[in-house]
Amino acid sequence: MRYAQIRKYDVANGPGIRTTIFVTGCTHNCKNCFNKEYQDFNFGYEWTKNETEKIIKYLNLDEVKGLTILGGEPFQNVDDLYKVVKDIRKKTCKDIWIYSGYTWEQLTKEESKIELLKLCDALVDGPFIENLKDLTLKFRGSSNQRIIDIKKSLKENKIIELNL
Repeated sequence: MRYAQIRKYDVANGPGIRTTIFVTGCTHNCKNCFNKEYQDFNFGYEWTKNETEKIIKYLNLDEVKGLTILGGEPFQNVDDLYKVVKDIRKKTCKDIWIYSGYTWEQLTKEESKIELLKLCDALVDGPFIENLKDLTLKFRGSSNQRIIDIKKSLKENKIIELNL
């Protein structure tokens, strides 16, 4: 797995001060994607155990509320990302948000993607759609995107959105 950047502190991609990982590689090619260069699967740096340890260190800071994973497309890096998130989960209890251009309905059709979802707490789903762009929305770019409570949605077998 490759990544473009790690932000120790980020306030734009989820509630509170968060640490963020931007993975690379994405085939969605959304019009006016805000991370166009991150679509290249060869862009950025190779993920190592050092990056995992750095994330855990950041997440253990009192001021950091949680982790957010964006891209690129996290679910096109599902196998490697699953291992990374599993290691992070073992050493921190902070919440994890994950963004995807896939919808909940698409993600929950594949077991490997469900397994990654189970390690996370919130999903911002759906592709960015330029003509649905809405700058008033919290933590998403277009009105088709939802912020889904993963644990409740899996338990109740229906989509439960977070009210923020």
